[in-house]
Amino acid sequence: MTAHRSSAVPEPMGEALALAARAVGLSDPNPRVGCVIVADGTIAGRGHTQEAGGPHAEIMALRDAAARGVDVRGATVHVTLEPCAHHGRTPPCTDALIAAGVGRVVIALRDPNPLVSGQGAARLEAAGIAVEWGGGGAESHALNIGFVSRMERGRPWLRLKAAISLDGRTALADGTSQWITGAAARADGHAWRKRAGAVLTGVGTVREDDPRLDVRLVASARQPLRVIVDSRLETPPGARMVDPPGAVLVYAAIDDAARRAALEQRGAEVALLPPRSGKVDLAAMVEDLGKRGINELHVEAGEKLNASLLAAGLVDELLVYVAPRLVGSGRGLAALAPIARLDDALAFAFVDVERVGTDLRLMLRPAPPLPGASPPP
Repeated sequence: MTAHRSSAVPEPMGEALALAARAVGLSDPNPRVGCVIVADGTIAGRGHTQEAGGPHAEIMALRDAAARGVDVRGATVHVTLEPCAHHGRTPPCTDALIAAGVGRVVIALRDPNPLVSGQGAARLEAAGIAVEWGGGGAESHALNIGFVSRMERGRPWLRLKAAISLDGRTALADGTSQWITGAAARADGHAWRKRAGAVLTGVGTVREDDPRLDVRLVASARQPLRVIVDSRLETPPGARMVDPPGAVLVYAAIDDAARRAALEQRGAEVALLPPRSGKVDLAAMVEDLGKRGINELHVEAGEKLNASLLAAGLVDELLVYVAPRLVGSGRGLAALAPIARLDDALAFAFVDVERVGTDLRLMLRPAPPLPGASPPP
C-alpha cells in the first residue's frame, strides 16, 4: 500500500497524514487521524488515534507537547479530520484544544459523522480559535474511505481481492491456488487485510482451502473479524477460520440447531438473516456489518460468492493481483451469468496500477455510466 511520507515543518499536514496511517490496524471502528502541533515554527507535539476507547490524535499530540515541556498556547494544530465535538467513548477533542489555548486549527477533512460534521469547527470558532480547511482532504478521505462509507451510507466499503493469472484464472480446475502470485503480492494482500475491520469468505472456500484469513505477513495490533457466508451452516467446527486469534461471525439463512451449537461451542457467533431464495441476503449482511462498526470489508472468496456480490452491486472496489503466467483451464474471478451484449458487461475504471514484486496490483472501481448511454432493451 502507498504510505504517506512525513514532510518538513512547512508542510505539517503531510506529517499528520503519515501519523494517521499508523492508526491502520489499530483504531477501528474509529477513523484514522493524525495531528501535528506547531508552536513558534517548530513541531511541539505529534499524535495519532489509538485503539477504540483510547485517546484521539489531538489528545496524543497535546500529551506529547506537554511531555516536551512546550507551551501550546497560541499554537497551530494541523489535524487530518475535524476534531470531535461530542461525548463518545472519550470526551470531545474540541474541549481539550480549547482548554489548551491553541490559536489556530487547520483541518484536512470534514468529519462525515453527523454528530460531528461542522460542529467541531463551529465549537472551536465560538471559542475564538481560528479554523482553516487546509490541504490533504483527498488523502485523509482515502485513508478513511470505510469510515466515510459507514457514516454516509450505513455500510462498509467492500473491497473484493483476487489473485489471477494472465488468462484470468484464480485457481486450477481442481481448486489449487497456492500460489498464483509471488511472496511480495501475498504480503501486500495481508497489508490490505490489516486495513479491514472484517475479512469475508464463503463456506465453499472454507471447506476446500481451509484458510485462516488472518493477518500474519505484516505486523498488526489487532486481527479483523473473520466472516463466513454459510447459508446452511456447513462450516466444519474444526476449520482453521474458527480457531483464534480474532472473532468469527457466520451468516446463515437456514438454522440448524446442532450445527449452530457446534460452531458456538468453538466461540463463533452465528447470525441468522431472513432467507432470500434459501441463501443469505448479502445486502442485509453488509448492512448488518455496518451496524457492527465495520468500516472496510475485505473479501477473499470463490467465483460463486464473488459473482453474487458483483451482481448485487455491493462491490465498491476490486483489488486484483495479476501474475505473469498462463495456467489454461481453471476457475475464474467471478462466475457471472452470461450476457448477450458487451454493453451489458460490468464496467470498472482503473484507479491505480502498481508493480508488486513480480506481479501487478490493479485497483478498480465501478465505472460511471457513459454519457448518453441508453439502458439495454
